Amino acid sequence: MPLKLYNTATRRKEEFVPLHEGKVGLYACGVTVYDLCHVGHARSTIVFDVLVRYFRARGYEVTYVRNFTDVDDKIIDRAKLLGKDPKALARENIEAFYEDMGKLGMLIPDQEPRATQFIPHMIDMIRALIDKGYAYDADGDVFFAVDRFESYGKLSGRRLEDMKAGSRVAVDERKRHPMDFALWKKAKPGEPEWPSPWGAGRPGWHIECSVMSGFFLGPTFDIHGGGEDLLFPHHENERAQSVAATGGEFARYWVHNGFVTVESEKMSKSLGNFLTIRDALTLYHPEVLRIFLLSKHYRSPLDFSKSAVLDLQTGLVRIYRTLQRVKDILGKETPRESFSLQGSLSRPDEDPFLGSFVKVMNDDLSTPNAIALIFEKITEMNKTVDAGPDAEAIRHLQEDLHRLRVAAKVLGILEENPEAFFEKVASLSAEVNTAEIEGLIEERARARSERNFARADEIRALLKGRGIVLEDGPKGTTWRYDI
Repeated sequence: MPLKLYNTATRRKEEFVPLHEGKVGLYACGVTVYDLCHVGHARSTIVFDVLVRYFRARGYEVTYVRNFTDVDDKIIDRAKLLGKDPKALARENIEAFYEDMGKLGMLIPDQEPRATQFIPHMIDMIRALIDKGYAYDADGDVFFAVDRFESYGKLSGRRLEDMKAGSRVAVDERKRHPMDFALWKKAKPGEPEWPSPWGAGRPGWHIECSVMSGFFLGPTFDIHGGGEDLLFPHHENERAQSVAATGGEFARYWVHNGFVTVESEKMSKSLGNFLTIRDALTLYHPEVLRIFLLSKHYRSPLDFSKSAVLDLQTGLVRIYRTLQRVKDILGKETPRESFSLQGSLSRPDEDPFLGSFVKVMNDDLSTPNAIALIFEKITEMNKTVDAGPDAEAIRHLQEDLHRLRVAAKVLGILEENPEAFFEKVASLSAEVNTAEIEGLIEERARARSERNFARADEIRALLKGRGIVLEDGPKGTTWRYDI
């Protein structure tokens, strides 16, 4: 079964056929760096991170491009509010982005252009649009003439005659049509500016992605992605100006992920439910966030609630407990694997589990079903362990562990050692003092050796009350946080 992706442009799932055999060019709209990123940004970034991982695992050579918008009205307004230089604010938030996304285990794109690095290229495209009659200069501001582009609205499914501008803000009287959008903005005092044929100013928001995607991927490329909120006007405008300027098809497949709400409400600072990635990481392990954000199909809306995240945390803890059990059995016979993601799923028909994994991922990147398969495999591995491992069982466990890690690598999970995972989850889930816990375990061991079972049971109960479960084994007592 070939990979099928839902193409927003055609409103249906389509078989993915790359422009160039064996290669994929993917451009994902990045963030406007005026503030810290929130969980909605995390979802979008994870969706395309997994899509890139999956393509590479299937053997494709991927060029992954994701931009930074580092000059924009939002950055300028935020800088004024904070009394900072807009360039400095952008730099700070780019650094914060790398820190947050790094903790979430995101791949680093092959190219990460910043808008301010491509101003001359943007000026060239704007000049071409004016020369072709698709844009016009209005006293230093340059606008794209939407009624000159016949298929404007096709991507988002809107008709130009039904669109209205100015319902909330006054329409610029210099525009020839209310929906005309800015390609170049005339400089205002105290704002960042660059010289241009139309006077000092800065680019509009939409032009940057057309230029940067074209620079790295060409006028026609495979996939353009981003959040559902970008479909209109950003992606609609990108498509219009790109096709008008180059005559190319621009993106052949458009992939959009759904919205994220928090406790069933749209994120808003005024509602007090604006959850940054940084705040979320003080509450949950990064892999817990990853598996939660992948637990619903990427096109579906996702509600971020504490109970829902903790449910997935419980599941991930179960997976890691199994990995720990398997590790205890295999010991040093099977060290932690180090394998390349590239081509790791190039022959899935040779293995039933990986074949099933590929089948669900080929169905429009169905990560919920992929996660379900991982849980099924964990159940099988637990049964093998419970049955008592012999030589044959050990061989099966080794093979299943490899299968599991190949699938997990595509999703970006199970990268921790079990002990480290449990310790991190424990420290985030409660005020846990590791040294104190180890001290109590030692005291319990002494009490048991002295046959003071009442004190030993008292310590176990004390720790259980804090959510700490003790497990006695041949190698001594270990502890874990009971979610």
